[in-house]
Amino acid sequence: MTWHLTEDPEAFRAAAVREYLAAAPDRNTALLTQLDAPGPRGWWAEPGDGRVSGAFLVPSPGPRAWAPLLGTMPDAAARALAARLSGAAEVTGVRGESATVEVFTAALGRSPASTRRMRLFRLGELVPPHPAPPGRARVAGRDDVPLAVAWMREFARDIGEDPDADYTANVEGRVADARLHLWEVAGEPVAMASVSRVVAGQARVSPVYTPRAHRARGYGGAVTCAVSRAAVGAGAERVLLFTDLANPTSNALYQRLGYRPIGDHSAVDFA
Repeated sequence: MTWHLTEDPEAFRAAAVREYLAAAPDRNTALLTQLDAPGPRGWWAEPGDGRVSGAFLVPSPGPRAWAPLLGTMPDAAARALAARLSGAAEVTGVRGESATVEVFTAALGRSPASTRRMRLFRLGELVPPHPAPPGRARVAGRDDVPLAVAWMREFARDIGEDPDADYTANVEGRVADARLHLWEVAGEPVAMASVSRVVAGQARVSPVYTPRAHRARGYGGAVTCAVSRAAVGAGAERVLLFTDLANPTSNALYQRLGYRPIGDHSAVDFA
């Protein structure tokens, strides 16, 4: 099993996307939606016959500290990857399908400090919330960027990611592409949701955020419905989203909207 590294996004797309990631876009949604992120390093595996059998990205690689994002791959590829990385970089975490993460972690010989378990959902038939909450959805504009950046930081804090990161460029890109929606009541934004670009026929809803003062009123479900409908209108054949398995409220909400579970993923932190 040979693993190849490239820091050229186009080389990674040419080697991995066409043959491998696009063959299972649902299961590889995390990698597909990271392809446009700045500076990812992409690796792909070949079992020796020219076919791509596995791939991963490191979204924000440090000089020696990596947290790989794994795509689908056979157990042999996951073990070979762990062996390769054990001498190439300090692996601070790993994310991917739960079974693959478990194989990789065992082969790496590391004990997780924490594990976040997630479930991947795919939209079936969209079911708008009933009764509908007051207000309406609208596409966010440039004047909404400061508010959306602040909400992105709060969302990051809620899910255990870095709330002090600068999300300005991230939000500006979503606004420029009309991929960020707000739910507003009497002219006041009360919730937001965004969706990735359509890649290989799939798009993923993330983030969905409602400030604490406005929760439990149906706004999150309403704005998720709006952004899901927009993703379908933009050409997405598959609309996906992740939920935290520790949050039964959100899991139930998305299923009421027509999302159906298709697999479990894990995010492991070794640090």
